[in-house]
Amino acid sequence: MMPSDRIALFIDGANLYATARTLGFDIDYRRLLKEFQGRGALLRAFYYTTVIEDQEYTSIRPLIDWLDYNGYTVVTKLTKEFTDAGGRRKVKGSMHVELAVNAMELAERIDRMFLFSGDGDFRPLVEAVQRRGVHVTVVSTLTSQPPMVADELRRQADAFIDLAELKAALGRDPSERPGLREIRQQLPPFATRGAINGGSIAE
Repeated sequence: MMPSDRIALFIDGANLYATARTLGFDIDYRRLLKEFQGRGALLRAFYYTTVIEDQEYTSIRPLIDWLDYNGYTVVTKLTKEFTDAGGRRKVKGSMHVELAVNAMELAERIDRMFLFSGDGDFRPLVEAVQRRGVHVTVVSTLTSQPPMVADELRRQADAFIDLAELKAALGRDPSERPGLREIRQQLPPFATRGAINGGSIAE
């Protein structure tokens, strides 16, 4: 990996949260950004998550706001909550299409892509991006039972990073999780949204 490599992060928020939780820690997103800024010229750090429709406040809202003001490009989509035939509450919707579209749009401008997801549905996307000359690293874990990463996705990727190996660099013990008040205190009253290192992606 060269310091001049142009890189982009594509974070499947729900998948990364579930993976880190399985490994027993929370992701410190400030440290995550710093870690990957040190691995190349970071052009974009996308974070994808769904937000349930008709819920003005959700537990993820403070995180979304914080990410939006602190170097991440946050992509959200409203989802619908419904009750299935068995009476179970379900949420319909995923961010797969949005992530894939952004990755294909950016493929000509980056050298390396880091995909934070273990979802096997992304295998065709990884293959398509690779055909455009992009080196793809998947970040998930094999240490859980069962593994959080689909075998076909791991095999397709050029490289694999086990999230367990990044725990020391990115982790925060769940007991240290900041409260809502602390998160709000970190938010500036106004800021440039989506900027990384004060800049934007070159045209």
